[in-house]
Amino acid sequence: MTSPLEEPSLPFGERRIYTVSQLSGEVRRLLEENLSLVWVEGEASAIRRPASGHLYLTLKDASSQLRAVIFRNRLRYLPFRPEEGLQVLAFGSLTVYEPRGEYQLIIDHIEPLGAGALAVAFEQLKRKLAAEGLFEPGRKKPLPVLPGRVAVVTSPSGAALWDFLRILGRRFSGLQVQVYPVPVQGQTAPGLIAEALADLNRLEPRPEVIVLTRGGGSLEDLWAFNDERVARAIAASAVPVVSAVGHELDFTIADFAADLRASTPSAAAELLVRPKDEWLAQVSGLAARLIQSLTGRLNGGRLRVSGLAQRLADPRRSLVRRRLDLDDRTERLAQAAARLLESRRTRLEGLGGRLLALSPRLRLAGLKDRRAALSRDLLREAGGRIKAERSRLARLAERLEALSPLAVLARGYSLTLDSGGRVVKTAGQVKAGHRVTVRLSRGALGCLVEEVRRQW
Repeated sequence: MTSPLEEPSLPFGERRIYTVSQLSGEVRRLLEENLSLVWVEGEASAIRRPASGHLYLTLKDASSQLRAVIFRNRLRYLPFRPEEGLQVLAFGSLTVYEPRGEYQLIIDHIEPLGAGALAVAFEQLKRKLAAEGLFEPGRKKPLPVLPGRVAVVTSPSGAALWDFLRILGRRFSGLQVQVYPVPVQGQTAPGLIAEALADLNRLEPRPEVIVLTRGGGSLEDLWAFNDERVARAIAASAVPVVSAVGHELDFTIADFAADLRASTPSAAAELLVRPKDEWLAQVSGLAARLIQSLTGRLNGGRLRVSGLAQRLADPRRSLVRRRLDLDDRTERLAQAAARLLESRRTRLEGLGGRLLALSPRLRLAGLKDRRAALSRDLLREAGGRIKAERSRLARLAERLEALSPLAVLARGYSLTLDSGGRVVKTAGQVKAGHRVTVRLSRGALGCLVEEVRRQW
């Protein structure tokens, strides 16, 4: 017996050693070859949708769990979105995500299990189509008042068709009814119903209204009418569509998308046409009203003709009335013209007074008077100012005279200036032969210096 620390006794050449990546690849190959496509039932959990747009979830039961993914390009075509805790049935292929060594299911199709899950799928599709505006009242088309051609899309063996035809024939016989046979439940039913609606829209001439109907049943039985393809085919129909699926308490997606919902197939026939007796009664009533209206208009015409005949019997009366009316209007016109003229004259006088008050001549005369007054004021002010300045000038002259050297000269003194005009104060400032100017009180003397005497 070998020790746990000893190597196995297998020869080295018989060992097959895998890398982790090789082993993961081998497991992936075995899974994809032997379990390529499988159906798996389980509870949806750990649902997440990252920025890539793919949907990741885990399918689990009481003892195991399986990772799964729905890629974005498949997700947009699935009518059902799994939610936490719902039992689902998924179809796809098994593979191994080698970087983590985990096997997972690539889901191509998923559907709910049980009535509760179907109700969730119903609400999901209803919210989606409502958000797109498929159920808006503004896009619903009105039904014709009395359709001549009616198409019925339903199972030809169902009781719904015969109930519809029986009620329709009893209310108004003679209408043209075309039955387009389709299965109303099962896997192929939604596609065939949508195809039938498209075919009827391509017919020439087209039916005036399409009735989509079947009898009552469980939610699973009516599920073909909760298919997105059927809802979009109804919305795309140019012909008005009446949905009459199930009993009064049954609601399907087709009911919301249709232009009109009928609670039962029989109610659809009653909504399409009124009983022929009511039409006949209405026509009789309209005929009676028409005759009454024509009779009234005829009698009224007769009365008007009679009145015209009486007026035309003696045209002089009409002429007299017209003359009187002309005189009255002429007098009223003359009075109105006189009032208008007087009003205009009064207004003109008022404007003349205002214009005279604003006359530039008056303003010019006022300005002249003001100029004369200002001139007098200016002369008076100027005379006073001149007199004052003269007095001030006389005082300054007296003071200047007192300080003037000419006053000294007037007392017999003289002022000697050399040839440069400078005052000669001493004999040393000039020499014999120089010319000097002697300034007297009156006039001046030009002298030649013959002798200079200096006294010390």
